[in-house]
Amino acid sequence: MAHKKEEYKEACYGDAVREHIERFAAEGFESIPEDEREEWFTRFKFWGVFHQRSGQEGYFMLRLANANGVLEPGQLRAIGEVAKEYAVGPATNPEFGDAYIDLTTRQSVQLHWLRLEDIPAVWEKLEAAGVSSRSAGGDTMRNITGCPVAGKGEEYVATQPLLDRFQEELRGDDTLSNMPRKFNISATGCHEGCAQDSINDIGLEPAEKDGERGFNVRVGGGLGGRQPRRARPLDVFVAPERAYEVVKAFVELYHEAGDRTRRQKNRARFFVDDWGTEQIREALAERVAFPLRTAGEDFRAEYTYNAGKPASTGRADHVGVHDQADGRNYVGLSVPVGRLRAAEAIELADLADAYGSGEVRLTRRQNPLVMDIPDENLSALLAEPLLETLPPEPSPFQRGAIACTGTEFCSLALTETKARLARVLRWLRANVELPDDVEHVHIHYSGCTADCGQAMTADIGLQGMRARKDGEMVEAVDIGVGGGIGEEPSFVEWIRQRVPADESAGALRSLLEGFAAHREPGQSFREWVDATGTEALVELCEPHETDYEDPCLHDAKQSWYPFAESEEPPATAEVPGDD
Repeated sequence: MAHKKEEYKEACYGDAVREHIERFAAEGFESIPEDEREEWFTRFKFWGVFHQRSGQEGYFMLRLANANGVLEPGQLRAIGEVAKEYAVGPATNPEFGDAYIDLTTRQSVQLHWLRLEDIPAVWEKLEAAGVSSRSAGGDTMRNITGCPVAGKGEEYVATQPLLDRFQEELRGDDTLSNMPRKFNISATGCHEGCAQDSINDIGLEPAEKDGERGFNVRVGGGLGGRQPRRARPLDVFVAPERAYEVVKAFVELYHEAGDRTRRQKNRARFFVDDWGTEQIREALAERVAFPLRTAGEDFRAEYTYNAGKPASTGRADHVGVHDQADGRNYVGLSVPVGRLRAAEAIELADLADAYGSGEVRLTRRQNPLVMDIPDENLSALLAEPLLETLPPEPSPFQRGAIACTGTEFCSLALTETKARLARVLRWLRANVELPDDVEHVHIHYSGCTADCGQAMTADIGLQGMRARKDGEMVEAVDIGVGGGIGEEPSFVEWIRQRVPADESAGALRSLLEGFAAHREPGQSFREWVDATGTEALVELCEPHETDYEDPCLHDAKQSWYPFAESEEPPATAEVPGDD
């Protein structure tokens, strides 16, 4: 029997949902019948419109879709201006204030505190700049990811035309809008592995066969539910001009044959478990109009992006000043926990215009890149005051940090994430000294087991939990170590469970001090973890209280907003002038 959400989608989904969102916006949030809200909120997600969690009735998050993180000139400014005007809620965040944007691990942007009544105006402003929210959420193909400097940096295989085609033709096909579950596609042509094909439903990785450049194909990767999977090789090499057809064939196969009854077990990684790679390869061979060739030689041994390797082996991210293939430069900035104030986003757009081409790109590590900077403009850009807040040479802790949305807005999360991790990073910077050759320690924080913050692939992964302390329920984290993406992806081993949040900073300090004291020269954190052994790591990672002050230890999702001064939630978001 199909899941009830399949019934919702069968009745209305995809492009057809937009007119209903616009109708409800015109009539007001309260015009959505209460007994139909679950089904309408399910449908709204296709257009990137997510109702925020309980207590925040009438407020929505809007996720955008921009293939491969490319924001063309003017687009970041439009997003920042929309956030400044509309992303203003009834309570402020103690770390970030009000009116901000979140950069995501799929190279896109999210806006919060939007009222349904304002969504059409928001769409109008964004779409005038070429920014869309279509197919940004729900059971559909999500934002296409790739190397954020595709077409600008050194590539073994050019991918930007292919990524654009995925965006325009495949994601644009409304007949494929209703997938069994969300579906992630990646493609990269560089040697760093920055599209993270290993954790995508289908990923193209650069390869060579008989002197020809192209891609090997992997399927069935993903995180979440503490049931992660590495994407598995299909033993397929495909030339760039045929790559689209192979990806489309797998999308169509999953669309037609994927399980629509068990939502806990129907992501594409479970589909690959059930079918096996040989059967999937046979099915794809029947769907494409050319023979499938066996896999070529890949470059996975060269992968450095979040690969747990020492800094001396190559870059693990795009932060810093880097050469472009055309002789110009790009500058990767570090955004603490992926959150930009609206004013900062607008100022960053101004700097991109003043010193580069105006183009900004987003990475899978929640950071922006300012593109196309001539040598003569580089020093002036690096001297700009904004770069003190968004540094191209951040501390090892800030550089490696990722955080999901958390209980601030998410109905699934068990803990607050972004403000907490921002404070923990500052505390670690002030209280832990790492060797000079350690450029980054990747600390990823997910508020629940869905793992949107990719804790499973971190040097140190934090996952939101709850615990009892002194007879009270408090926010807590599980602590895992040793994850990463690279030639052989690994997922964290959980070494501490349900650590009260106010004791987590102490546990991390002890662990990091152990790393600094006992590592071999040049050894990365992941290498040290592999060499140290579980028993010693557990002993080092001892939770204890310190002078670190947690922002919301006792909330544990008890209030309508973690930082609310009032215990009572606001009335349903009101339209100005309605009184």
